[in-house]
Order: sequence, then structure tokens, then C-alpha cells
Amino acid sequence: MGVGYPLDIVVCSALGADMYDCVYPTRTARFGTALIPEGVLKLTHKAMASDERPIDSTCMCMVCKNYTRAYIHHLVTKDSMGSQLLSYHNLSYMMRLSEGLHTSIVEGRFPEFVQGFLSIQFPKGDVPVWVCNAMEVAGVDISSCCAPFQTA
Repeated sequence: MGVGYPLDIVVCSALGADMYDCVYPTRTARFGTALIPEGVLKLTHKAMASDERPIDSTCMCMVCKNYTRAYIHHLVTKDSMGSQLLSYHNLSYMMRLSEGLHTSIVEGRFPEFVQGFLSIQFPKGDVPVWVCNAMEVAGVDISSCCAPFQTA
């Protein structure tokens, strides 16, 4: 228990874990951070004050449909409602991630799901070595989304 980072959930799923319980989506929301496919988006950053885009243009949650990054930036810096909206979005993100994991396993395309997830999280191919090692142990080939390792 306690595994809650999206990357950890994907890796642990590959290793056979099938139950998670963590406060990460709501705790990170209290600090003004949104979960997005590329990683995290810090809505407390000053650049967000004028950003009229949704948190995540691919997300269909009610927060992304109705509020801009600028508005949520304003809220998280002044009002607890910002944390509540971010919690809603972050939980929606985690539900979509879990559904995607589940569906990919049922449909026999889990390795492709993992490759796609890692390609978005690490577009430069800089997947952490621990992730590569875990995927090798799990028998999931992620070589298509990893930069070659440098050996000393």
C-alpha cells in the first residue's frame, strides 16, 4: 500500500501488483499540482496566471471542461476551492490511468500501453534505470522508448 505515483502504479502493475491505496492525487492537489499525461503541472507557478488552456486538453473531467489553468491558478493561490477542483481532476486522471491499465491487460496489449505511457512521460527516452530494470524483470520490452544506457 502507499504506491500512488502514476509511474509507480504502471511499474508495480507490470510486476503483478493489483491493488493500490494512496493519498497522492489529493495531497498533490492541495499543493496546487495537477496530474497530466506528461507528468505534473504546477498551477501555482506564475506562468499559469495567464494560461487560458484547460489543465489537460485530453481530459474530459468537469474541471478540464469548465475551468482554465489561469482560473485554477488564481484559486489555488487564494482559496481552498482550487485544491478541491484539482483533487477532482487528479482523481479523474488516476481513474483513467487505472482503466487504461485494466483494459490493456484484458485486451492483451499491456506492453504497448506501458510503451505509450513511458513515451509520453519521458519523450527524450530518459526512462529511469530502475524502471527499465523492473520492466526487464516483468518481461515487458520497453526498448522502443528508452535511450541507450551509458556505461562507464
